[in-house]
Amino acid sequence: MKTKSLQPKWRETAFRLLAMIVASLAFAANYKSFIQTGDLFPGGFNGVTRLVQRCALEYWGIVIPFSPVNLVLNAIPAVISFKFVGKHFTFYSCVVIVLTSFFTDMIPSMPITEDVLLICVFGGLINGLGSALCLYAGVCGGGTDFIAIALSERKNMDAWNYILCCNAVLLVVAGLLFGWDKALYSIIFQFTVTQVVRTLDPEGRRATLFIVTGRETAGGVCAQIQDTNHSATLVEGVGLYNGTSCVLIYTVVSGSQVRRLVRRVRQADPNAFVNVMRTEKLSGRFYRSPRK
Repeated sequence: MKTKSLQPKWRETAFRLLAMIVASLAFAANYKSFIQTGDLFPGGFNGVTRLVQRCALEYWGIVIPFSPVNLVLNAIPAVISFKFVGKHFTFYSCVVIVLTSFFTDMIPSMPITEDVLLICVFGGLINGLGSALCLYAGVCGGGTDFIAIALSERKNMDAWNYILCCNAVLLVVAGLLFGWDKALYSIIFQFTVTQVVRTLDPEGRRATLFIVTGRETAGGVCAQIQDTNHSATLVEGVGLYNGTSCVLIYTVVSGSQVRRLVRRVRQADPNAFVNVMRTEKLSGRFYRSPRK
């Protein structure tokens, strides 16, 4: 029994470590193949690191490694995440930062295309997919991701677009120093990253469920909903097709919980009618699972 109970935990840890390594390699390869080739400024503290490197090279002729600057800049956001998000989450995320910094300095430059627009779009997609992979594994890529997740945890808000607005300050500085064309292209890159993360973030999506079930099975269905740490509203009704009494259950859950919850509802009532709708905006108290 003890061995079986440990298996899911080991699988979860193995998946998390594998995802961290793959995401770190994706960030580093993207930096050396797209960002560096297009002379772009990515969002967050990676962008600040890139800006520091460019300033040192342009004005003082000094080549600064990526790792030292990136690690120092991520120190303050890591402290914020440690305090407001979670210890394990912050620790694993710091491992991603260290791995990304190490891989970025180790991987040689490997330009794929000189087309800046293609660099912005596909570089943004790769960066966004790497960030989403981290979020699926219960970690993040550091920097402004720490701040966005902390705001989401404390204020129950979608902070990714706010972070995109804050990155505009970085682009203004980059535009003043190195030309507006690269800064404007960087906006396309950052917008692509932000929208990919918003779309794929498992904890950022919300779904509304309308479940029609019988009175006898309503208790079992509600028990499955309560297992997700969410509540529900019950409305007594009558089915127009056959005139029988029924119960309409209304609830809102996280997007990552929908598939499993629908399966459990089917187990409680195989004849239940379930309508799943995407929730764009939510106001009020909503339980968010703490990141571990």
